[in-house]
Amino acid sequence: MSQWIEIAHFSALPDGAYERFAFDDVDVLVFREGDHLYAIEDLCTHDGAELCGGLYLNGEIECPRHGARFCVKTGKALSAPAYGAVATFPIRITDDGVVELALTD
Repeated sequence: MSQWIEIAHFSALPDGAYERFAFDDVDVLVFREGDHLYAIEDLCTHDGAELCGGLYLNGEIECPRHGARFCVKTGKALSAPAYGAVATFPIRITDDGVVELALTD
């Protein structure tokens, strides 16, 4: 079962960038590309390092530790040394512009 959590207002998220949100059991990166939002776990599947702080360009984030790249839309690993996908999360914008993230219990 998923629970929707309010995390920000859409206008507060900078376009072409990402923000990190910490929860009890997981840390999440939220990316804004124009009118679209994507959410992935802040965890490189290569060695468990944080992705936060990595270069974000053209819909990809690069792990700052060893350079593995991940698609922010699908979580798919795009380059070695990572081969496994990073977890993604449902994200939505309400009619009044509030961004909500779904975390599974």
